[in-house]
Amino acid sequence: METQEGAPRDRWHFVGIIFFILGLGTLLPWNFFMTASLYFNNRLNTSEWSNGTMTSTKEYYFNNWMTLLSQLPLLLFTLLNSILYPRISEKIRIAGSQVFILIIFILTAILVKVPMVQDRFFSITMATIWFINSFGAVLQGSLFGLVGLLPQKYSTFFMSGQGLAGAFAALAILMAIASDTNAETAALGYFITPCVGTLVTLISYLLLPKLEFARFYLNKSKGQSYEVDASRELLPKGIQENGEPNSQATDSVPNGSPCSPESDVARQAFVSIDAEHDKQVKSSVLEVLKKIWVMAFCITFVVMVTLSVFPAVTVDVKTVYEGKWENYFIPVCCFLLFNVMDWIGRSITSHVRWPSKESRLFPVLVVSRVLFIPLLMFCNVQERHFMPVLFGNDWSFAIIMVFFSVSSGYCVCLSMSYAPQLVAPQDGETTGALMMFFLALGLSLGAALSFLLRLIV
Repeated sequence: METQEGAPRDRWHFVGIIFFILGLGTLLPWNFFMTASLYFNNRLNTSEWSNGTMTSTKEYYFNNWMTLLSQLPLLLFTLLNSILYPRISEKIRIAGSQVFILIIFILTAILVKVPMVQDRFFSITMATIWFINSFGAVLQGSLFGLVGLLPQKYSTFFMSGQGLAGAFAALAILMAIASDTNAETAALGYFITPCVGTLVTLISYLLLPKLEFARFYLNKSKGQSYEVDASRELLPKGIQENGEPNSQATDSVPNGSPCSPESDVARQAFVSIDAEHDKQVKSSVLEVLKKIWVMAFCITFVVMVTLSVFPAVTVDVKTVYEGKWENYFIPVCCFLLFNVMDWIGRSITSHVRWPSKESRLFPVLVVSRVLFIPLLMFCNVQERHFMPVLFGNDWSFAIIMVFFSVSSGYCVCLSMSYAPQLVAPQDGETTGALMMFFLALGLSLGAALSFLLRLIV
């Protein structure tokens, strides 16, 4: 949708900046917990002493559980979308979710300073991840609907913000590591950062209705659903919905007298409106799915492959170099590299879109990404059980991660952008909801698969 005629200007691109910030805010919870996996693993894997002897550490599989409990809420709230959203106002869904996310981040920051036994800390952390991602799912779905009311380029701003959320979190953990403070203080500073980010996101959303450009599109969309009904009300009451004269109206016309020219014009106007209305009738969910099933499969498979190894497997890759680089290796070569390259992959689709949506090569390209699973499992993942190390040095891992992440961002963006082009305009909303469901399904399947892959490394 291009900028409509008569629309006010987006001065200083404030609305675009706000949607960039909102996009950034939707994925902050997931990315901050994901990049903080080193902090959580260190706290959970600390050896305990009992009666003067060191007890063995318990394996919590934190990265696997974190990934699974982050993605299940997205799948659940996507399924509940049709029930929850019409019954709760947009402002409550968006602002309320941001407030709850802010509160949970504050509690997470406080827990950094609270000593706690490992089992209890693990349980509280898992509950925190579940709830923060539940609110994040509501926030993301609601904002996708909101940005869809504006011209297409604002969706690009929103997606760009989402793409950089991971890089933002990775830079925050690098700054925490680079600081001269102890690990506890560094973790506290790290979790305060998303508190500030979420507060900025909330303020940005509250400023949106005050901008004339945003009001033009948001208010216009609220009135569009009443256009046909209003047109019907303007027609003479002697015209029924089927375009025929009302019996009472014809009775008022003398026998043998033709209907007035005004009634003929009104009838023709109504039939024209009714024909236009018929063109806007939405297809059923099954009919839409038949048109987009290839893209639905592609988005599911792409994110399933990505989440099956990232971060559950990749976070356990060890560097071959000793010293300070050990502290920076995973934040740089795993999280920062993935998120930057994923964003580049998404950005490439603005200039290059190959294969085309009709090409059979696109599903082949998507399925070929399954090769990254064994490639990353053959890297220097520790501890290992069954598979040998074939790519032991850091450069091999970094190169594999570059192609893995660029292809992920590229295929995800193509799948999401191709799907609406396969249906009629009035089916765009149904298509978006279906694609979000299959995206969530792929994330959940990948998270579940990560348990098996980590065990057989």
